[in-house]
Amino acid sequence: MSIIYKNRDYYLIDHREFITSVYTNTVTNENNTISFSLIAKLFSIINVDKQQRNRNRKRTHNSESLQEETATVKGIYQRFIEEVPSEIKDNLISKYKLLDTSDVRDLSKQLFEATIMDLMGVKGGNNADTALKYRVKESSFLIPPKSRFYCGCVKEQCLKLDGFKFDILIADPPWWNKYIRRLKSANDKLSYSMMYNEDIAEIPVQNLLSENCLIAVWCTNAASNVAAVKNIIFPKWGVEYVATWYWLKVAVDLQPLCEFGTGSKKQPYERIILGKVGDVNDVPDCQLLVSVPSALHSHKPPLLDILTPFVKAENPQTLELFARYLLPNTTSVGYEPLKWQHDSLYEEVT
Repeated sequence: MSIIYKNRDYYLIDHREFITSVYTNTVTNENNTISFSLIAKLFSIINVDKQQRNRNRKRTHNSESLQEETATVKGIYQRFIEEVPSEIKDNLISKYKLLDTSDVRDLSKQLFEATIMDLMGVKGGNNADTALKYRVKESSFLIPPKSRFYCGCVKEQCLKLDGFKFDILIADPPWWNKYIRRLKSANDKLSYSMMYNEDIAEIPVQNLLSENCLIAVWCTNAASNVAAVKNIIFPKWGVEYVATWYWLKVAVDLQPLCEFGTGSKKQPYERIILGKVGDVNDVPDCQLLVSVPSALHSHKPPLLDILTPFVKAENPQTLELFARYLLPNTTSVGYEPLKWQHDSLYEEVT
C-alpha cells in the first residue's frame, strides 16, 4: 500500500513503499527471486536552508493575499502537519535523509540520461501474479504483475486498444508551457514532446472507458489548462467533472518544498482533476495527497490505492496515458512507459 496515514481530507503517501510491495520476490530467472525497490536515495529530498526559507517567507508576507484555492490547500496542510503522528515523521527522516540535495540532483540526472533509449513500437506485458525481470533490446526491466505496455504515440496506441474496457483512466499529459520550451532549448534530452489542449482532447478514449469509469488527469496550475480539462477535454471524452485534488510535494521533514505562493507564483502542489462516466462511489472534493517526491523528472506518485475504492468493479482495470512507469493491473501507453522500470533505478531489499 502507498497510503501510510489518512484522515478526512488528506492522505500521506510513501511512493517507495508501494514500489517495494510490488517488487517483493520478483522472478529474475527460473530458479531465483529477488526483492527490489527504487533506490532510496532518490527520495532524499531535503528542504532549503532556514535562511533561504525565511527570505521566502518574508516576501510572501508582503505580497498579495493568498488565492482562495491556495488558502484552502494550505489550511488542509496545516491540519495534516498538526495531526500526523510524530513517529511517522521520524520514520520518514530516518528512511530518506540520506544525501545532500545537490547529490540527489546529480544522481537523478545520471539515471535520467542512462535510461534514454528508443523503444518505439515495443509492446509486452506480464500475466503472472508476481513481478518479473526481463530484457528488452539489451536492457533489463522490472515488470509488475498483471500489466501491459505499449510504446509509441498515445493516440495510435489507444486505437489499437479498441475493444478493451477500463474502469480507471489516469493521464499525465505533456502540457504546453514555457518552462518545457526553455528546457528543450537547453537540453532536448531532458524534455518531451508537448501537446496543445485540443490535441489532448482528440485522444480516442471514449470507446475504452467502461460503463462506470473514474478518470484522473494530472494538470498544471495554469488556469488555461485547468479550464481546458473541464471545458474541452472532459466534454470531448464524454466525461463529467466531479472533483479536484492536490498533490503536495514535501521534504523528508514533511515541510512543503517551497512556500505557498500567490497569484501566478510557483506552488508546492500540483492538481489532479477527476471526472466520471456512469456511476462511481462518491468522490470528495479538495483531497490533499502528501508525499516526498522522487527526484526523477516528472515521476508522479502511484494513485491506485487511493482511486480504487471509488470504482464499483471488484478487480478494476486501469489505463494510464503518457506513462513513464508501470503499475499492476494497468495498461500503460506512451513513448516511455518503461523508462522508470529500468533496473539501474532499483536496489535489492530484504
